[in-house]
Amino acid sequence: MSKDSFAPPTSRTWRDIPQEVRPRAMSREGRRRVAMGAWKAAAGVAAVAGVAWGVWMVAAVVQGNPAALPASGKPAPIRATQLSTDGVLDQAWLARTLALPKGATLMGLDLERLRGRLLVDGQVRSAELDKKFPDVLAVRISERSPVARLMAQFGNDQPRAFLVSRDGVSFAGSGFDPAMVATLPWIDGVRPVRRGDGLEPIAGMEGVSDLLATAKLEAGHLYRTWRKVSLGRLASDGELEVWTRDGLKVVFGASEDYVRQLARLDIVLESAGADPVRPLREVNLALGSQVPVSFGAAPMGAAGEPAAPAAAPAFTLPAFPDFHSHP
Repeated sequence: MSKDSFAPPTSRTWRDIPQEVRPRAMSREGRRRVAMGAWKAAAGVAAVAGVAWGVWMVAAVVQGNPAALPASGKPAPIRATQLSTDGVLDQAWLARTLALPKGATLMGLDLERLRGRLLVDGQVRSAELDKKFPDVLAVRISERSPVARLMAQFGNDQPRAFLVSRDGVSFAGSGFDPAMVATLPWIDGVRPVRRGDGLEPIAGMEGVSDLLATAKLEAGHLYRTWRKVSLGRLASDGELEVWTRDGLKVVFGASEDYVRQLARLDIVLESAGADPVRPLREVNLALGSQVPVSFGAAPMGAAGEPAAPAAAPAFTLPAFPDFHSHP
């Protein structure tokens, strides 16, 4: 054999050796991962189906066809209305004002529209409504309190009595104690302007409210005799005129301290108001410590109010010391 014809055997590796290997079974952790993936996929499909079902129910209600809903998906009728207020209005007033139809559901309510119904009544300062599913409507309101009364007449209508709050809003008034209402003085010297079923707010009622509240707190025995308060000279002269039940007219300065003026009035009435022959007819407290007064039995006017005592004598009482409100 020649040298050139010799060929060494080809080297072989372990890969060239046939092997019979069985595939390894899936581990426990692998099986758990596969099961979790399948569960998540099923949950996702169920969630999408639930959302689609809810959208279908809402669409059926909005389109006015709740009968198309399955029995288990129909909204329940409103079972109760819950009223929360800082005043005197009650459930009966709420039911009359909301006027919910029989069988109404929370899904079918327009809360903004119902809120507008509540605010039509001037006694309601603010209102909030909430749906408490499945069947309760919650209503929270804040009320105005009356400080005086006003009689108004429009055209040939019968005169109507209104209650007036501090911010000048007039309203019919519901739920107030009639005995308390009877103690409120009447407002005069204004021209009521109609707005819908009510009146335009009355300007200047903040000052009237301050006077009445101060008199009620500091001089209740005087306040109980007051019959009406006139705003006729408030804008022009800055004065409020009070008429008592026995015909005395008292002029207050709207920019002066009411406690001080009430103290001066008390002194005047105590010192000069006990003469039955010459009864006091007018006391002017708007000029500071000098308090002009008028005496005389004035004839009664056509409206039942004492006429101005033009011929009655008048004098000025001595200056009064300054009076300060106590803390």
